[in-house]
Amino acid sequence: MEKITIYHTNDIHSHLDTWPRTANFLRSQRSLHKSRSEDCFIFDIGDACDRVHPLTEATEGRSMTRLLNEAEYDAVTIGNNEGIGSTKDQLDHLYDQANFQVLLSNLKDKVTGKTPEWAKPIKIYRTKEQTRIGVIACTIPLSVSYGPLGWDVEDPFDSIKEKLTQYDDIIDNWILLSHLGIDYDRKIAETFPALDVIIGAHTHHLLPNGERVNETLLTGAGKFGEHIGQIDLYFEHHTVKLAEAKVINLLTDIEPIKNEKGLVKEYIQFGHELLQEQKIANIPENLLVDWKSCTNFVKIGMDAISDYAETDSAILNAGLFLQPLIEGSVTNDDLHRALPHPMRVLKYSMNGKVFKKLLLSMESKKERLQTLPIKGLGFRGEVFGQLCYKGIDIIEGSKILVNGKELDDETIYTVASVDHYLFVPFFPEISKESEYEVLFPHFLRKIIGNYLKKRYPINREQEGII
Repeated sequence: MEKITIYHTNDIHSHLDTWPRTANFLRSQRSLHKSRSEDCFIFDIGDACDRVHPLTEATEGRSMTRLLNEAEYDAVTIGNNEGIGSTKDQLDHLYDQANFQVLLSNLKDKVTGKTPEWAKPIKIYRTKEQTRIGVIACTIPLSVSYGPLGWDVEDPFDSIKEKLTQYDDIIDNWILLSHLGIDYDRKIAETFPALDVIIGAHTHHLLPNGERVNETLLTGAGKFGEHIGQIDLYFEHHTVKLAEAKVINLLTDIEPIKNEKGLVKEYIQFGHELLQEQKIANIPENLLVDWKSCTNFVKIGMDAISDYAETDSAILNAGLFLQPLIEGSVTNDDLHRALPHPMRVLKYSMNGKVFKKLLLSMESKKERLQTLPIKGLGFRGEVFGQLCYKGIDIIEGSKILVNGKELDDETIYTVASVDHYLFVPFFPEISKESEYEVLFPHFLRKIIGNYLKKRYPINREQEGII
């Protein structure tokens, strides 16, 4: 009976605390299987990058490619952090130094209509016994975000069906690298019984012994590099007869390598040093942070996003601003520490009647939201904080002035906020009753940085690397 072993990671999100032992373990396992003349494959299922880490931010994600090289992966696919957390140019160069194959079956370049040059839609692996394994990969189809960046993201069901049909005669077994989430994986397994294994990601699900949907094995290794998944496949006459899954706990099952803590600190320190070289502006006063009030930093932020979105009004929450900017030189490191969120500006329009409903709803929730802990959905702070307005005055709880004029039910008002407001459940009027647009390609900190650069320029000799 033929056996192959697969190791897989997913949703590392640039959490590098255990990365040195992860890379060392994966290299050692490959070496072990090679010494036994056994087939071994290593895959990452996306969201390895997260620009909340200073080194990832400073290198536009390319540092993660170099770190993945250390672990000797065979192939990776992209998650939404790579796909929509990068501009098109950044993604086009993210894998320039990769020693592994990038697989991606459901993304096309809008201009060429083809799979991007840095990826392949399918890879066919031949084992020592000449079993032919077809590996395809799909990422979550966030068309609202991919489209403005220059990509066409396809329905994964269509992409999978196309590949299974096109290559059916020359593939013995199929594996899907799925950055789609567990619900998608279950439906795909029900729809395509030809898939032997679906290695999952995106929803951070941990399946200690896998999950079976009919004859398909579903797996998932959690999040943040806390686990490595292992799959053992046993074949007879090139057909899977047994598939077993388990997970390896990085903290309890694998010893740290020598000086691991020092290496992890170096990743962070080097990132900060690179960002500190990138000077942005020279501000004349401290820009303060206080999640309970609308500080001058929040007001600058609202000025920046309304300038970028070309609106007169803006709404931001003070909890977005995590560290002050100190009078004098401002660097990308300062901005990254202050605004680590992978958020973009949201521009939305609604009539006055809906806008009034939204604002009165915001006012009614203001006190509760101020101290409400928020996790995920692009937010990297602690609490939501005070809601702050630009160009909007609410008098005695119900009278609303917009740019000094009383709100009119029939007038269309356009406002700038952040895309986070689409995802949190507090402001349904935005997602359900407005015309909205997420503005690409830049994150909030870049937009505020560009505004500061324009408003408080530095001398050319001070400028450093921009």
